[in-house]
Amino acid sequence: MRELVRSGDPVRLSFLTALLADAGIESLILDTHSSVMQGSLDILPQRLMVADDDLVLAQAVLVQAEQLDPDPRRR
Repeated sequence: MRELVRSGDPVRLSFLTALLADAGIESLILDTHSSVMQGSLDILPQRLMVADDDLVLAQAVLVQAEQLDPDPRRR
């Protein structure tokens, strides 16, 4: 599994998960319980993960939806 996005915004993560599902890409959100426990401090953001083989396609889907910076150096 590879990390695609890290965020403390559960609404954004839900939206990104839906975008990926529409493209046929399975994803998994990690650190949900830890993030909830720390509150809104954004110290422990949740991680949106995809399979290694799906990483490039998942990045392309999110870039096309303007949800991921197209420049890998700024992600």
